[in-house]
Amino acid sequence: MLNVSIVIPAWNEQERIADCLTNAVRQSVEPYEVIVVDNRSTDDTVKIVEQFIHDNPEAPVRLLHQDDEQGLIPTRNYGLNNATGDILGRIDADCMLKPDWVEIVSDIFGADPKAMGATGPVVYYDMPGKRISLKGDDKVRRETYRADGDRVLLFGSNMALRASAWKAICHEVCRDRDDVMHEDVDVSLHLLGRNMKTVYATTMICAISARRMDTSFISFRNYMKRFNNTFRAHPDHWRNRKSEHTLYALYPGLRLLYPMYQKYLDALEINPAERIWIKEQLNLQDA
Repeated sequence: MLNVSIVIPAWNEQERIADCLTNAVRQSVEPYEVIVVDNRSTDDTVKIVEQFIHDNPEAPVRLLHQDDEQGLIPTRNYGLNNATGDILGRIDADCMLKPDWVEIVSDIFGADPKAMGATGPVVYYDMPGKRISLKGDDKVRRETYRADGDRVLLFGSNMALRASAWKAICHEVCRDRDDVMHEDVDVSLHLLGRNMKTVYATTMICAISARRMDTSFISFRNYMKRFNNTFRAHPDHWRNRKSEHTLYALYPGLRLLYPMYQKYLDALEINPAERIWIKEQLNLQDA
């Protein structure tokens, strides 16, 4: 079985980083390593990670610091460059991996030697209707999150790369100093530009926060513009359908629902990140 590293870039993520690490290590197959790369956090992110490592000495968690430059891309690159697994998983610091994620990812790349990148659907742990939202997200990613015809784009909150593929593109991925692109789409297009195979797996599931919807429309629109900006930087690639059109349609309703649901969770003192995979985690303990 191929071993899987998990890389987590982090900047001021004290609210969810402990939950993220808990879900990353509560797996049916233990990750080879879990690397948190702190990028000049000014809150308690570092202290929380250090405490987690102290309280869980058996867990393969490492804390690295990328202090040379502020930004997601140099922090992501630093983590991927320092990871030593066969497969390099990459998630965000507020992501909650399904307990079979590492096993699924290892199986994907083990079963298909030509696969160089993989991604899957996400569910929003801090919103209601999780089963429906997972089905909806799966449909959107299967049908529209594509480039160059029907080739798969990787989603940064739920993606994995073969280590050899990352080594092949690590010096050519865009730096994006103006911060106007989607860095995960950029990685995807560099893989496709080298004719490397990317795959989509419905079973490769990660839970993420819907906090992106709790922003002003101007901020949300600027975020959506990153899709076009990224493809403009890669004129040899194209899209038949645009995923952002679906997100624009969903934005008004989710913008209203998100803060109301957070008040509901707070009133009941529910931490949705703890509860999202509780049944699956209990099944692991009973196995």
